[in-house]
Amino acid sequence: MVTEKFTWKIENFSKLDSEECSDIFHIGGHSWALFIYPTGNDTDYLSFSLFFVERDLPDDWCIFANFNLALINQVNGKRTITKGFAHTFNARDYEWHWPDFIPLVELRNSTSGFIVNDTCILEAEMAVVKPEHVTQADQVVCKPTLPKQLSMSSDGELADFLSFGKIEKTFIPLLKQVCLLHPSLIDCQQKRSRRFKEWAFTALGQVLHFLKSRKVKDMDADACGHLQLLWEELQTFNFDLTWLQPHIQSALSMKGYIEKAVHLKTMKENLATLEMETKSLKEKIFTAEVDLTVARRDLAKGGLEEKDLDAELAYGGP
Repeated sequence: MVTEKFTWKIENFSKLDSEECSDIFHIGGHSWALFIYPTGNDTDYLSFSLFFVERDLPDDWCIFANFNLALINQVNGKRTITKGFAHTFNARDYEWHWPDFIPLVELRNSTSGFIVNDTCILEAEMAVVKPEHVTQADQVVCKPTLPKQLSMSSDGELADFLSFGKIEKTFIPLLKQVCLLHPSLIDCQQKRSRRFKEWAFTALGQVLHFLKSRKVKDMDADACGHLQLLWEELQTFNFDLTWLQPHIQSALSMKGYIEKAVHLKTMKENLATLEMETKSLKEKIFTAEVDLTVARRDLAKGGLEEKDLDAELAYGGP
């Protein structure tokens, strides 16, 4: 396992918008990108996200990474802040987020040493483990046992979406429809980078496509788990999703409905079985009662003269 490093020198830090994306860097034979949120991501902390940016991989791909991110103190190296994690990236989970790396007040303090000459320096150090070296516990995450119907079922063909970038063609009619109804979806992404917009609207398209292509009967535990992951991923892109949340909640609640429906179906089947058994028993009772009546009648007609069974048999002698 070889450790590699990527250094990101961010100049004109004070002029950054709500988010900035690094150049794509390559570690472990794969492509990655860092996002920094210099004004926080709905928090009062400096926030980061690490994205795995490759998509043309098998559905069951997985990559295990040990990652350290350092915010360099340019005045006193001993005060450099380093945070690390170990994570398995896969088709359903291709990002890692630090919402509270360092308080913004401390970051912006002119004496703290993290921003010098309006420049901030980050160092990302990563070791990528090949799938065959992933532990058994991680393999559970690597190859989720999702039923076939949970695949995205789109053909993967890309097309331009409102000059925001390349989006899967299957998603575009759905995205256009909701963007007309909810213009804030577009407005909130105007200042984002092109790459961020592609990811954001792809995430939204995945959720819309899921809701459009699934039926109530499909919402078993696996389907609900898959939708929950898509929904959590979509929420990281800061859309106003208050209009969509009730539909997500309704879809996720179908798991309980399906379980009750299955239980009710089982109860009905059991009831039908009991009714058939009861009918069979009634027929047997009726037959037995008829046989009993006939036996009593035959017994009454027998006319048998009673004899002393202990008496001696005669042979005609004295």
